[in-house]
Amino acid sequence: MKTFEIAVVGGGLAGMIAAIALARGGRNVVLVAPPSASQDRRTTALMDQSIRFLDRLTLWDKLRAAAAPLSTMRIIDGTNRLLRAPITTFRSVELDLEAFGYNFPNRALMEVLEAAIAVEGNITRFTSFADVIDIGAEHVTVTLADGEVLSATFAVGADGRKSKLRETAGIDVRTWSYPQSAMVLNFEHSLPHENISTEFHTESGPFTQVPLPGNRSSLVWVQNPSDAVARNELSLAELSNVVEERMQSLLGKVAVEEGVQLWPLSGMMAHRSGKGRIALIGEASHVFPPIGAQGLNLSLRDVMALSDILCARPELPIAADAGDRFDRKRRADIMTRTASVDLLNRSLLSDFLPVQVMRAAGLHILSALPPLRSIVMREGIEPGRGFRDIPGAIKEKLSRKKA
Repeated sequence: MKTFEIAVVGGGLAGMIAAIALARGGRNVVLVAPPSASQDRRTTALMDQSIRFLDRLTLWDKLRAAAAPLSTMRIIDGTNRLLRAPITTFRSVELDLEAFGYNFPNRALMEVLEAAIAVEGNITRFTSFADVIDIGAEHVTVTLADGEVLSATFAVGADGRKSKLRETAGIDVRTWSYPQSAMVLNFEHSLPHENISTEFHTESGPFTQVPLPGNRSSLVWVQNPSDAVARNELSLAELSNVVEERMQSLLGKVAVEEGVQLWPLSGMMAHRSGKGRIALIGEASHVFPPIGAQGLNLSLRDVMALSDILCARPELPIAADAGDRFDRKRRADIMTRTASVDLLNRSLLSDFLPVQVMRAAGLHILSALPPLRSIVMREGIEPGRGFRDIPGAIKEKLSRKKA
């Protein structure tokens, strides 16, 4: 039996970043992860906090060339309802930032992570699936599909929404579904995007364009499942015309690229993110719609918190209650982000007039009040940061008045 300090089960983006972070934090890590899929055509937008974390792990410089900055985020009410919200624009310069974050293909990040893991001395990788997991008082034992047996003092479940580690630990989940599917695609356009991401709010969900390098963008179009299937059957030329029309030709002529994908939308939240000698990160702990660029950013905050707990004193054995500490540390962030994304999505679907009034009024207030907009922008980048900055903002405003 091979023994390690930490076993990371799962080789998605969150799992691989966790393995690298924990290894560079001084722990001996085993990564149980089959080779990554090369067909993922989705893109990911990481906010400033996540980019700074990748930079600390010396990964960002290798990814920068494939990324496009998100300097402006614009929300347009694309509904045909009686009460429509004004166009609301968020600019990173208001926060003295070059960009809120960066958007890049998942495949580019995966290639950077694979290369980093291959040369990381503190990571041993096994490409077989975890077949049996046993969680004991002192160790977690993982038996692989090829018969290899591994033992670790602590285990991290990054094995997705059907997590075997979560199931073995007896952690229940709450699940829900939405009457929506997400159409995910990339497209070329004749006009420059100028690093502006535009989110149209429609009756069926958000239609979100996010810049890629050059005159290219990615699109997440949340819509009725039957409409999504029908549009997916169109030719690329026909779909390009539909996308261009929906975008109000803001980016000129549109050419949708090969590889359009449909993803049914659902949500899931584990009752706990950890206990004892295990922790759950990423989609093993939380799943929600691709709205507001929150998914992988939330997962990276899982990794940051886990690194703080497990790597603060790497010369010491990992405590038996590390999983419980992780759960307490992550609970508020996961619950508030899940609830806020769920609320926004359902508010778009609702025909109830008071809900429409509240949504439109909220965007109007954000558009009209720069200090409040600044707080919301900082919260979107780094939870808690916006509220921490309130006293400073008030003090600065009072100082200007006195001057």
